[in-house]
Amino acid sequence: MSAVPVVAAPRSAAREALAALWRRPHTRACLVVVALYLLVATCEQVGAQELPSWHLTMLLGTDLLGRSVLWRVLAGAQTAVTVALATSALAVPFGTALGLAAGYFGGWVDAAINWVYSVVVSVPDILLITAISYAMGKGLAAMCVAIAATSWVGIMRLVRGEVLRHKGSDYVLAARSVGAGAGRVMFSEILPNVVHVAIVTATLVLLAAIKGEVILTWLGLGIQDGASWGLLIAGAAQDLTNDTWAPLAGTVTAMFLLIYSLSAIGDALRDVLDPRVA
Repeated sequence: MSAVPVVAAPRSAAREALAALWRRPHTRACLVVVALYLLVATCEQVGAQELPSWHLTMLLGTDLLGRSVLWRVLAGAQTAVTVALATSALAVPFGTALGLAAGYFGGWVDAAINWVYSVVVSVPDILLITAISYAMGKGLAAMCVAIAATSWVGIMRLVRGEVLRHKGSDYVLAARSVGAGAGRVMFSEILPNVVHVAIVTATLVLLAAIKGEVILTWLGLGIQDGASWGLLIAGAAQDLTNDTWAPLAGTVTAMFLLIYSLSAIGDALRDVLDPRVA
């Protein structure tokens, strides 16, 4: 009696993409870096006022007030990652939904969404973010909303273009012929074929949120009393005059590692997920 061959279950597209990323040594290193930042973001002790009894906390020395530079840099990383994730959670679904609606329905829906898009992009991002921050008040929540208000436009435009390309495809026409409604066609048929655009663009939103948080805080419109890379950079002038380089050097290094890793992962995601590139 011959043995029945065992057929392995097919892996999902997400697992295939993750496996493809992990096979690249450079991207693997960047994924590890981002994972470490996420670990820092979820560590409650980083946000505490009292330092833990670790000798490593003094690895980069102290600032002029005797505070651990490494601990302040890690606390700023926690704020940056929190703002980036919160902003992406607002901007990516909003931009994707508007892009789906504009591309699928066309007509006055497309015209209205594109009018809003044109108004937003006609104002420099930093001015619009500053205005929204002033209107909502200084703080973490206002900053996330302000940055998200300017970050959705790129996703909307790219998703809209992909939907326009797909909505006349055979599989969409077949779904309509069997009585599928607009919602089902958009979210069950078209969205899975254009979601790679939103995923890749989400990395750009993360980058914009990190840089936006630092700039707003440096301008005095973001974090006021908490920890932020913007506060460390704002205080760098006084530190440098006293020949204290560690706060600025630690902050710049931490920002570079996170921003570079996210950029590299975004490029790799495009190579893996975009069928035209693959």
